[in-house]
Amino acid sequence: MMKKIMIAVFILVLLWMGVSFFGGIFTRKGGEAAGKVITGHRGGASLGPENSLGCIAAGLDSGASSIEIDVHITSDGEIVVCHDPTVDRTTDGKGAINDMTLEEVRSLRILDKEGNPTDQKVPTLDEVLDLIDGKVELLLEIKRTKGNNVGIEKAVMGILNRRNALSYTVIQSFDDSVLEALHGMDPDLRLEKLLFGKFWGIPVIFDGTFSVFTPEKYDYIRSFNFFHPALSASLSESLHEKGYRTRIWTLDNPEGIPQMKLDGIITDCPDLFVKVDRPL
Repeated sequence: MMKKIMIAVFILVLLWMGVSFFGGIFTRKGGEAAGKVITGHRGGASLGPENSLGCIAAGLDSGASSIEIDVHITSDGEIVVCHDPTVDRTTDGKGAINDMTLEEVRSLRILDKEGNPTDQKVPTLDEVLDLIDGKVELLLEIKRTKGNNVGIEKAVMGILNRRNALSYTVIQSFDDSVLEALHGMDPDLRLEKLLFGKFWGIPVIFDGTFSVFTPEKYDYIRSFNFFHPALSASLSESLHEKGYRTRIWTLDNPEGIPQMKLDGIITDCPDLFVKVDRPL
C-alpha cells in the first residue's frame, strides 16, 4: 500500500513540475542578466559536446564567468569529467565509469550532437583545471546514487588541493552525504546544495527521499542551486534575507530570466546571456 502511495505522489510531483515548467516559459517576464554569475552548463553544452575540453574552451571564450562540470571516479581512482555514470550516451563506448580504468575511458571518443564520434576524449579533472586555471569560477558537481562513486570526495579534494584550485572552485551536489563529507574534510570549502523540484508550492529534496527543503538544516552552506521552476520570488527573497545566495538551472533563453533576487544562472547557452547588459 505504501509503495502505491509513493508512486502516486511521485506522479503528482512530475505532473505539477511539468505545469510549472511550461507555464513558466509563457508567463515569466524578463529579468536582468547583468551582474549575475553566468555559468556554462557542462561547459556550455550548446557550444560543443558537453563536458569536453572543446566545449569548456568555447564556454570560456563566450565570456561566461563560471564553468560547470560533472565528475566520476574510475576503477583505478582517477577523476574524469562526464555527466552520466556510464559512457553510453556521450561516447562511442559502453560501460559504467566506476567499473572502467582511466585507460579504458580515455580510449573512447566523445560523440557530437548527431551521435558521430569526434576526435575528443573524455577529459580528466586535471585537464579541465589546466584549461580554467583560475580564469573563472569552476562549479563542480559530484553525483553519488545507489552506492556509486565511492571515495570520490577524497580523490577530488586531493586534486584540488594539489592544484591549488580551491580558491576558485565551488562543489555542488544533490546528495547530503557528499556535502557533509566534503565539509568534514575542509570546513572552509565553498559548497552548494542542488534542489530539483517542489510539491504544492513547497520545495522538496529528491535524494531518495521526499523531504521538505529547510535551509537551516544546511548551516555549513551559504548557496542553493534550484531547478528554475522550483524557485519562487518569495523563497529567493527569504533566502537572501537570511544571507544565502541562489542560482537557477538550466535556463537557455535570456527572455525567460525570472524577476527575483538571483545571484547566478546556469545555462547551455552562455554566449546568449553574457550579451545581456540591460533589463530585458
